[in-house]
Formats: sequence, C-alpha cells, structure tokens
Amino acid sequence: MPDLSRHPGEKAVKGPFTASESVKGPFTDSRQDGQRGGTGTARFVAVKAAEAAASIVLVIVLGFFLFRLLPGDPIAFMARDRPTDPGQIAELRDRLGLDKPILAQFGNYFLGLFQGDFGESYLERRPVLDMIGERLWPTVLLVGSATVLAVAIGLWLGIRAAWRRDSLFDRAQTGIALTLWSVPQFWLGLLLLVATGGLFPSRGMHSPDAAPGFLPQTLDVLHHLILPCLTLLAVFYAQYMLVMRSSLLGEMNADYLVTARAKGLREDLVRRRHAVPNALLPTVTLVFMQFGMVVSGAVTVEAVFSWPGLGQLTYDALHGPDLPVLQGVFVVLAGAVVLMNLLAELLYRVLDPRVRTG
Repeated sequence: MPDLSRHPGEKAVKGPFTASESVKGPFTDSRQDGQRGGTGTARFVAVKAAEAAASIVLVIVLGFFLFRLLPGDPIAFMARDRPTDPGQIAELRDRLGLDKPILAQFGNYFLGLFQGDFGESYLERRPVLDMIGERLWPTVLLVGSATVLAVAIGLWLGIRAAWRRDSLFDRAQTGIALTLWSVPQFWLGLLLLVATGGLFPSRGMHSPDAAPGFLPQTLDVLHHLILPCLTLLAVFYAQYMLVMRSSLLGEMNADYLVTARAKGLREDLVRRRHAVPNALLPTVTLVFMQFGMVVSGAVTVEAVFSWPGLGQLTYDALHGPDLPVLQGVFVVLAGAVVLMNLLAELLYRVLDPRVRTG
C-alpha cells in the first residue's frame, strides 16, 4: 500500500537514512547544481587570480635581482662628465640607497611598490611612475592600432585560406605568414625604413614644424605611426592567420557542418553561422594572451623608430643602467602579460561551456 504521507516530489531512499534525509524532487537538485556551479566558478576565478598575483610577485623578485646583474655602474655613469672625489661618490651611493645590503634594498623596493612608489630615476631624478605615465599612451596607441589591424586581417585571411584549403591562395598566404612570423621585428623595421626611402618619418611621434590645431596634429601623429605600426602588424597578423586557419580546418569535417549542408544551407552560411563561431574560440583567447606579448615586443620597434613609448624609455634606461626605471617598466610590461593571460582564461570559460562543465 503506498505511503500517502510522503510528498509526491520526494523519493524514498533505502538504506541508513532517517525519514528527514529523503531525497527531494528535481527542483531541489537543480538548485543544488546551480549552487555547485556558482561555487565552482567562484573557486576557479579565485584560483586564477591567486596564480596571477603569485606570477606578478615572482616577476618583481626576478626583475629586481636580474637587473642587478647588468654590466655598468649607475653611479659611475652619473659622474662621468664631472670631477668627483670618493667622498662625493660615497655620499651619492648613500642617497640612492646603493650602499645597503641587496636584501635591504629589495625589501624597501618591494614595500614601496605596494604603496604605489616605483622609486626615483637615477638619471632624471623624477618619480618612475610619472615617467611611465607619460610614455604609456604612445605605447598603447601603437600596440592598440597594430593589434586591431592584425586581428582583423589575420582572421579574415585565415578563414578564407582554410575554406580554400590547398588552393593557390591558401599556399601563398600560409607561406607569407610563416615567413613574416619568423622575421625579427627590429630587422623588419630597418628593412621598411630602407624600402620606403624617407617617404614616412623615421623618428619620433611629432614633427617640430607641424601646424597647430587638432586635425593637423592628428594627421602628423598618424603619419609617424605608419611604419612602426606596419612593422608590428606584419609580424603579429601572421600568428592570428595561422591559428585561425588551423582551428577552422579542424571544424571542416564536423558532423554539425554535414547536417547543416544536408538541410540545404549555402556554403557561405555554413561557414559564417556554424564553422567560424566554433573556430573562433581558441583565436579569441589567443588575442588576449598575445596582447601582453605585443606590448613587450614593442620595445625593439620603438627603439628602431625612436617612438616615445615604454620601449624607448627602456632602451634609454639601459645605458645607465637606470635601475628604478628598468624595474618599473619591467613590472608594467610583465603585469600586462599576466593580466591578459588571466582575462583569456576567464573569457574561455565564458565562451566554451565544455570548460565550465569539465
């Protein structure tokens, strides 16, 4: 005889459970699954954020001690053009804190970073954070322009090369991309300088004789931007093109595409609505991961074209060496790489449901 005292949504459980420990119906299970999913996401984000924080701390430690291995004495470089006696040298070392033990110097530097103090430049006697802030916008302009163009061109060419596999277009684009990806950036920049023959400015971001006004100044900056942007674009579009091509080729024979074709969809609709969205997943995350690398790669390009960004600041600081500037730029550039890697991992979890359920 059925037990009418039990709620219809409950199931009797056999075994060593009390009556109050009966398993509820589907509503309770779904709520528990949702709570587990939310807890899993929060744990995933917390773990990745902790890993990123640990990476940044490691970057700070390595940057501080590795830059101490650079050849050259910053005090001797500062006093190279003026007569100084040993007493003045000792006083200068004491003022800059270079006479303290290396661990004491690191402790002061590490505590200062958490207070927003990146130190003071040895050569310019200015706060490093102010110098980085002045040079950040030119680097963002250069890297942002090159990245947007590289992504657009790389994805467009990669899609068409994969869809026309083994065609002349595919072989030509793949060969060009592989060649450009293997070329050093600074060498390609020098080749462009020689090839253009003075058609574009080769140094700086502004012309001293540029007309005043917003539009003339903007056009002048864009004129200076062409060569360094083209150098970064030529190298980094190749990777997006090759990854997009490889990813789309992996989707070409998938069952869902066969089904879409069987329903009578045209090839361009099959590609645009079904194949490309799934093939974009690894490419989108690669864009975020490589953005930080592009920022770091801009160092050599800015040095070639004397672009007044973080790369040029790093190049100038190496002559001293200006240790606080080198450490500050290194932390900013490495922090950009770590942050973009973190965003890529979080974004991939959002875009791909298989990662959330795995």
